Amino acid sequence: MTDTLLNELLKTAVSAARLAGDIIIKNLGHLSKEDVQTKQAFDFVTKVDRWSEAVIMQTIREKFPSHRFLTEETLKQEDTGDYRWIIDPLDGTTNFIHGYPMFSVSIALEYKSEIIMGVVFDPLKDELFHAVKGGGSYLNNHTISGSATTDLGRSLVATGFPFRSKEMIDQYLRAFKNIFLEVSDIRRAGSAALDLAYIAAGRLEGFFELNLSPWDIAAGSILITEAGGAITDFGGGNTYLSTGNVVAGNKEMQGEILAKVQQVFRGMVDK
Repeated sequence: MTDTLLNELLKTAVSAARLAGDIIIKNLGHLSKEDVQTKQAFDFVTKVDRWSEAVIMQTIREKFPSHRFLTEETLKQEDTGDYRWIIDPLDGTTNFIHGYPMFSVSIALEYKSEIIMGVVFDPLKDELFHAVKGGGSYLNNHTISGSATTDLGRSLVATGFPFRSKEMIDQYLRAFKNIFLEVSDIRRAGSAALDLAYIAAGRLEGFFELNLSPWDIAAGSILITEAGGAITDFGGGNTYLSTGNVVAGNKEMQGEILAKVQQVFRGMVDK
């Protein structure tokens, strides 16, 4: 793959994310009850999710009509062929519905089943995170790197509650307690894509969550690794896109947080 092609792919992803962000901001605070639908218990979709996804896909297809897609709302194509885009058009839909200012657009690109590019855009703060494999991580085109903190007691960690798997709440709360008692504090903001981007930017030392979807994780995963951090499944492996079970952080803290998660989820084998 040439540098020219990589640059064109990145330029397209950034353009798509910003166009989607414009739609999100213009509709913030203007939803009616009819604009919100329930996908499953405690999981919602709005017309804005769908509009955002449509403009992202249209922007990409205009440049790369043969590429495939895995999107949250409409299209789940198998990863056949060389290129597949993994898209969350509005990560943090519940926040958006309530006007809670923590949501994002997440776009990742797979090449031969490997994530090679990620873009996470926070349209409220006009913060655009991006990474290309081997090229580092950036926030608004300035290089970023993970936190240098090596003391768990000084670490700020993020998480997400298992709202799609409430039957796992007892195990989750035990893991939460294991970590909470050792760290400076824990945040639950409601956009996993932004949590992962914040690890890449050094704003957080760690993150753990279970039962996420690939579009929640894909872009953030390359942001973290290109910023010098680490991300694994609960077993310490790399199946987090398929299992949805994620522990991420700077390299020092990720291992310590993983160990505390494993104290609870030893029987959960990520495959």
